[in-house]
Amino acid sequence: MLTPLVAGNWKMNTTLREGAGLVMSLRELIKGVDSVEILIAPPFTHLHHLSHLAADSPIKLAAQNVYWEKKGAFTGEISPEMLKDVGCRYVIIGHSERRQYFHETDETVNRKLLFSIKEGLKPIVCVGETLEEREAGKALTKVRSQLKKALSGIVVGTLKEVAVAYEPVWAIGTGRNASPEDAEEVHSAIKELLFDMFDTEFANSVRVIYGGSVKPDNMDALMAQPNIDGALVGGASLKAADFARIIKFQSQK
Repeated sequence: MLTPLVAGNWKMNTTLREGAGLVMSLRELIKGVDSVEILIAPPFTHLHHLSHLAADSPIKLAAQNVYWEKKGAFTGEISPEMLKDVGCRYVIIGHSERRQYFHETDETVNRKLLFSIKEGLKPIVCVGETLEEREAGKALTKVRSQLKKALSGIVVGTLKEVAVAYEPVWAIGTGRNASPEDAEEVHSAIKELLFDMFDTEFANSVRVIYGGSVKPDNMDALMAQPNIDGALVGGASLKAADFARIIKFQSQK
């Protein structure tokens, strides 16, 4: 059984002082938790400081984005080496907000993912359909297409770890979320695709997590589904008590 992965994506929220307070509160609330892998993805400006505050705790750091070059004249970008230097081991790639607002494509997501793997970062690659695509019955087709393109060119032997986050675009920041059954359908399709693309050992190692208005009151039902391996949490990760309750979900898988 895979270790559940619960990641808090802070997006463009919190000052450094607020972020530090959030980490310190969370540390206290999750003492003794050892059965869940816990990540936070704060703004880039917080990473160095929070890496010290999270030391000797279950909390690990992830970045919200990355670029596909080691260094150079790429104003505003950040490299895997820079992220690792401040304590990051994971990176979120292809979040729907990056695709929507900053025009990321399946091709740029693939470039970021391949370079992150090469440089030793563990990617969490995001896929998900819009409301129009879901209502048109194209959700599974869209998700499969995004994932196939994102993972194109991967050499399994070079991988340490990769996770997939299914985040229906229509459920992000809207208060709406996919029902556990709807989410399970997509997660199952993602795992089937992984088995089609890769060998059994690698496919079995990939955690597929759900993102889209995850809250304390729906986490238990989501995690009861057989193919949901964790959560990518947005707004609820900005409240220590809520995020701690999500981390300490109760499930009867």
